[in-house]
Amino acid sequence: MKNVGVVGLGNMGMGMAKNLLAAGFSVTGFDLRRERGQMLAERGGKSAKSLAELADADVVFVMVMTGAQVMEVVAGEGGLMRFLRAGASIIVSATIQPAEMRAVEDAIAGSGLHLIDSPVSGGQPGAEAGTLTMMVAAETPVFENNQDVLRAVGEKIFHVGEEVGMGQTVKASLQALIGVSFVGIFESLALGAAAGVKGETLFKVFSSTHVANTPFFKSCAAHIMEREFEDTGSHISTMVKDIGISMALAREKGMPLFATGAAHELFQAGISRFPEGDNWAIVKLLEEFSGVEVKW
Repeated sequence: MKNVGVVGLGNMGMGMAKNLLAAGFSVTGFDLRRERGQMLAERGGKSAKSLAELADADVVFVMVMTGAQVMEVVAGEGGLMRFLRAGASIIVSATIQPAEMRAVEDAIAGSGLHLIDSPVSGGQPGAEAGTLTMMVAAETPVFENNQDVLRAVGEKIFHVGEEVGMGQTVKASLQALIGVSFVGIFESLALGAAAGVKGETLFKVFSSTHVANTPFFKSCAAHIMEREFEDTGSHISTMVKDIGISMALAREKGMPLFATGAAHELFQAGISRFPEGDNWAIVKLLEEFSGVEVKW
């Protein structure tokens, strides 16, 4: 069985580590927050005090927030490329800009390490359940050789291309859709409530339609109706970052994204107004205009 490392033991990384352990892999995790490493140790994994302690890993998942963090973890002064042996694989499951992903590839050129570009979708629930959608860009032999670890954390695994950066490109395109979809849910519920319709009625009617009869809508609406706006595993900051990546890619390609741009601005307003909030907290911003809450 492979030795697997996980760098970044937040909500996503911890869920992935748990499923890797359940699949029988030896898992060592590293996080700057020592208590997160202790949590992994309590679940049967090992806690590393530095990236050097991942030297025996056959595969390392990197689940951090930004492209700069990925570069530091992989190719920084104390980065993974200094310790991993040739032939080991680094799977970047973080969502970063395609150009940042390609820069990481350039930084480790000649090291003998395999780099897999594999952002994920599914959020904390998907990470916990091992049902993530994975958008994998890597050379075919590398992709095939890592099927076991990918399938330990993901349910729907797509080989989207041979070139590193294509995984992040697909994710940026998907995030445009997700961001606009979120805003559509927030605005439609807030509009109905402002006009005097009960939340329960809105939920039942919307859920009966082909467009909104989805787990995505039902989960989002339920958080709003229950007034659960913090600590649900979907912080606004992540969406602001992710849609920002979509917008950066659009600028690079000379592509206007009208709805996505508006969604990005609404999420930016949301995090300014509710800095500790999760995505659904944005509906509270809309409620301020009508003075009416969206609830059951």
